[in-house]
Amino acid sequence: MPKLSAITDNPHENRFNEKIGVLVTNLGSPDAPNAPALRNYLREFLSDPRIVELPRVLWWLILHGVILRIRPSRSAKAYASIWTEHGSPLVQITQDQCSKLRALLKEQNYDNVEVVMAMRYGNPSIKSGLEALREKGITNIVVLPLYPQYSSATTGSTFDAIANVLKTWRWVPSLSFINGYHKQASYISALANSVQEHIDQHGLPEKLLFSYHGTPKRFLDNGDPYHCFCQQTTRLVCEQLKLDKDRVMTTFQSRFGREEWLQPYTDVTLKELASQGVKEVAILSPAFSADCLETLEELEEENREYFIEAGGETYYYIPALNDRDDHLAALLDVLKPYLKQV
Repeated sequence: MPKLSAITDNPHENRFNEKIGVLVTNLGSPDAPNAPALRNYLREFLSDPRIVELPRVLWWLILHGVILRIRPSRSAKAYASIWTEHGSPLVQITQDQCSKLRALLKEQNYDNVEVVMAMRYGNPSIKSGLEALREKGITNIVVLPLYPQYSSATTGSTFDAIANVLKTWRWVPSLSFINGYHKQASYISALANSVQEHIDQHGLPEKLLFSYHGTPKRFLDNGDPYHCFCQQTTRLVCEQLKLDKDRVMTTFQSRFGREEWLQPYTDVTLKELASQGVKEVAILSPAFSADCLETLEELEEENREYFIEAGGETYYYIPALNDRDDHLAALLDVLKPYLKQV
């Protein structure tokens, strides 16, 4: 009986292995804190229909006729204030998270797992991350966007970017997409640990603010669950720490444009608290898995000034979870259902 052979000489069997690829993604950053780099970054970011839901022709005129002429120089100054010798804090921290995640996977005998980092906007791109996994012959990919609370503007947009790349591939891999982990027990514990460490060092503040990145209220009205997931995260951390509800607030930051966004607004709240006689606040931002412009410049600097200028005296920023060991353990817990040990 003749031996069966492949129709072509394409060695497909050599392109298949038992490895699992984990693509860890975050929002992204410009390549440098200057106007040209910001113009490129903002063009990509603000062209995303998940970010701005205006009719495309109208928005194209506004974006290219006004925003990209003015905003890059302003944003460059803000980025320059947080830039380090290693570059963007967000990119560097995400790299550190991936390095620690690789080590943790190896310690726990997940030797068949490859971890690659990618950014939704800027570099390294989603496309480059997926291509890196494909070049390793990996046909089973798990995508972990580092957004604990799902939002269409972040997690949903990441899914769009993944799909836009994969729809050009002849051989589409097996794909698992993690769309959030806002109530995952070890994530809540890591947040609670960071707050407790602050309390142990500085005492319980008069007010503790959980400040989440805002979205237009219209997103919530149209079915986006982000607002509810943020409230749930705050509640779970407070329950674990047994905090008095009257001492804790959930607020929303980083709005732009004229339409109503999720409220209460962080900056307005801080001014009101100070004017009401509150002298000490501590603030954290659980929606950010790594410190970035919105935490290091907006929360730690700009909002501190609002509070102090309005009459407040003591303002603490509790850092993002970054590459804390309990945070990386939580991310591994999120991934474990999609992995297998060897």
